[in-house]
Amino acid sequence: MDAYTDRIAAYDRAGPRLNAIVRFNPAARERAAAMDAERAAGSVRGPLHGVPIVLKDNYDLAGMPTTGSSLALAGLLPPDDAFQVAKLLDAGVVVLAKTNLHELAAGITTVSSLGGQTRNPYDPSRNPGGSSGGTGAAVAASFAAVGWGTDTCGSIRIPAAVHSLFGLRPTKGLSSIDGILPLSHSQDTGGPLARTASDLAIALDATIGRDPADAATAVLEGRDPPRFQQALDPTALDGARIGVLAEWTTEDRANVPVTRVIRDALAGMADLGAEVVDTEIPGLDTLLANTGLIDMEFKFDLADYLAGIPGAPVASLGDILAAGLHHAELDRTFRRRDLRQERDSAEYAEALVRRRALSDSVLAVMDRERFDALAYPTMRQETALIGAAPLGGTCFLSAHTGLPALTLPAGFTELGLPVGLELLGRPLDDDFLVAMAFAYESAFPQRQPPSRTPPLVSGKAPPPSHVALDPPGDGIAATMTLDLPTALLSYRIVLSDVEPADVYGIVLRRIGMDDDAGGGAMVVRRLGPPGETTVEGAAELSPRLAQDLLDCKLELLAYTASGFDHRTMRVNEPCGP
Repeated sequence: MDAYTDRIAAYDRAGPRLNAIVRFNPAARERAAAMDAERAAGSVRGPLHGVPIVLKDNYDLAGMPTTGSSLALAGLLPPDDAFQVAKLLDAGVVVLAKTNLHELAAGITTVSSLGGQTRNPYDPSRNPGGSSGGTGAAVAASFAAVGWGTDTCGSIRIPAAVHSLFGLRPTKGLSSIDGILPLSHSQDTGGPLARTASDLAIALDATIGRDPADAATAVLEGRDPPRFQQALDPTALDGARIGVLAEWTTEDRANVPVTRVIRDALAGMADLGAEVVDTEIPGLDTLLANTGLIDMEFKFDLADYLAGIPGAPVASLGDILAAGLHHAELDRTFRRRDLRQERDSAEYAEALVRRRALSDSVLAVMDRERFDALAYPTMRQETALIGAAPLGGTCFLSAHTGLPALTLPAGFTELGLPVGLELLGRPLDDDFLVAMAFAYESAFPQRQPPSRTPPLVSGKAPPPSHVALDPPGDGIAATMTLDLPTALLSYRIVLSDVEPADVYGIVLRRIGMDDDAGGGAMVVRRLGPPGETTVEGAAELSPRLAQDLLDCKLELLAYTASGFDHRTMRVNEPCGP
């Protein structure tokens, strides 16, 4: 627990300032000590005994507020634990903290009136997905072993995709939503985000199951629930048949960076024995139209939840709007949803019929083509810059059918941003989806931890690293450091034996690489203008450039009237041969 708390101190409000944590659990240390004492006495509850986790702040945990990251609910104290939280506590976890979410789970960029804007540890200028972006950022940055989120339309899978994590939206009813602040009871699901498929399996085994308080879990009546750890099999892809939704895996200009990563991952699955073929669901756009229920259920579901909390500070969405205790970015959405006058409208009934037609059509294609899963990108475009609209979502196919869908790390784009591959399966085939993800990970592990949250040194963020020139020599003298948490390259560069008028510029250049990304050498950052022999300053490097520097793929180049002088840059250790 102390190790994770140190990382949060170093990187959540300092360094890259991820802003993933809303508040710490004041009972965490006492709980950790109790779990240590049980273990010392020879009692071990299972693989989660004493393991620190984080919860999205829409899960009820007795003794802590459930806020939905809304200022309006900052003092909302539930009387008991959510079903999944109770199961986790029985398994021995230590709930370390609660994480930020897109306010009341109503979006996919994780901004809120209580928690502010969470940032992506792979590139803090970009959003962390949502609505479980706080959990995604926290798990990616190793603020906890595993984290729990919710998925109403992509809110587990999108943060998993943009943080190089594993996340499952389970078959509707596989896990209970009792004690989760609702967005849409017909679409809400809850579950873990994890850095490995095996961690995901352990977490899922602990939290699924029948719950009389959630009617949807009747899907498990009379049958054994999936056993995720037992299903893990490195050969699970051998003989699997995967249909790739061609219309969501196009090489349109904006989609190219993601599509190339997805196609490479699918090729890897084929190498492991999977039969991977392009397919389509005829009339998919028409089938998907008017199948969402969030707008129609949110106002009423929220009021029902608040009515069950003694002393709730507000009673309705209308109260929140009247108090003005919500983020401006949510105002239009909340007001539109508050206009709903009745729960059971003709529009609602039609949407339910259309959802059944959509599900029937998807399963018909899977049956006809004998597909074990459908594959497509979780997001067809790279995660957006903070303040820009995320584009290319595919979340609704699983959310509007109730079918399970799993996101797994597929790799990284040329900008150094994670890409998630989604696999959609048949009802209650959740364990097979996790098994396929495990098989791919076993052969082609894609996850890389974010460079902006490096290992601590004596419980603190590491000091800036010295950047040396290789080989050293006359002509260029440089004092440079790289601070990994901020990706800040600080420099003072002095050129000798050259007149200012003969200096054309000082730049960073990417060394030519003979690979797919490739091409020859190219200038990637200007450090000094013409006419100056001494330049100093600081430059924040992009994820790609920071990684290039760590990989000895950047060089410092001074271009003068007599030609150019260039030296490879290395951080701490010499570059390889």
